Amino acid sequence: MITENSLNRIWEGCLQQDRKSQELLYKFLSARMLAACMRYATDRDEAEDIMQEGFIKVFTSMHKYHNEGSLEGWIRRIMVHTAISRYRKQKPMLLTDALPEGVTVNMSYTEQGLEAKELLTMISELPSNYRNVFNLYAIEGYSHQEIGETLGITELVSRTTLHRARGVLKEKLNRIKSYEYHCMAS
Repeated sequence: MITENSLNRIWEGCLQQDRKSQELLYKFLSARMLAACMRYATDRDEAEDIMQEGFIKVFTSMHKYHNEGSLEGWIRRIMVHTAISRYRKQKPMLLTDALPEGVTVNMSYTEQGLEAKELLTMISELPSNYRNVFNLYAIEGYSHQEIGETLGITELVSRTTLHRARGVLKEKLNRIKSYEYHCMAS
């Protein structure tokens, strides 16, 4: 198990361009960074590509980390930005009319008794523009202004997209709840 102290030693080795230290850092963080990349990718192969590209950015911009905040958080932010950059190159951000305009969402997913894994699966099934905004806001903690700057959209589009993503999730939760009700009633 790698401690915070040994992680700092590994990072120092990375700063000295030591390939073994870079390999250790990669092995230590790859599972967590892959999980972060999976939230933005359409499949595991794409997530692995994003992660590889992200680690290349980490190793080429190591000098930009100034021991402010956690090293892992800094690396995760690079992974997220790498995923978003890839997304922005592939397609422009467009709102789709997958939901009726009047959908209002005000619920806690944990109240529905849903496992975190099930919720993450539902999030991964969202259209990519919804998924990206939802992940940046709900999981990464970005503000709508930061999401707008990151994705090249307005703050209003970010808010609307988040609202619609939550609506899709609520609709899926209602279907699950209805299905469970019908199964119990039978």
